[in-house]
Amino acid sequence: MKKRKKQGSVERASREAGKPVSASRVEMVEVVLPNDANPLGNILGGRVMHLMDIAAAIAAHRHSNSYVVTASVDYVDFRNPIRVGELIVLKSSVNRVFHSSMEVGVKVFSESVLTGERKHTSSAYLTFVALDDERQPKSVPPLILETDEDRRRFREAEQRRRIRLAHRHKRPLPGV
Repeated sequence: MKKRKKQGSVERASREAGKPVSASRVEMVEVVLPNDANPLGNILGGRVMHLMDIAAAIAAHRHSNSYVVTASVDYVDFRNPIRVGELIVLKSSVNRVFHSSMEVGVKVFSESVLTGERKHTSSAYLTFVALDDERQPKSVPPLILETDEDRRRFREAEQRRRIRLAHRHKRPLPGV
């Protein structure tokens, strides 16, 4: 009985030391202006990537309570254009925490100011490393998963990490 009680208090302490996914969620919204656009009147891909990096970094800052640096960006595609005059909506949150790094997912939408219709335009996964006062990697609080969606994203983040590390260290991928 004591063992079970002690184990429960350890689990409770680790939950208290961690942070829930909801604590890191970010929603950024900006209007797309002509200076953000290409000659066709669509937002520049580089501008979208810049905003993705900012939205993801804010989620990583919120989770780690520290400065963070971008370590990698996974595949980004552009599904639908975002036109001048529309809103760009970026949603991000931490998917998984490793030791000093965190994977953050970002999903981008266009939103019509006239109808409110949203279209999914881009997604990416960014990895950040938390830094201490000497700008050295520091450990990050564990992630507390609250929903089935959080648990799914947590599981899938491990698979993406294996692929990132294999690319970084030029190791062959299993089964490829």
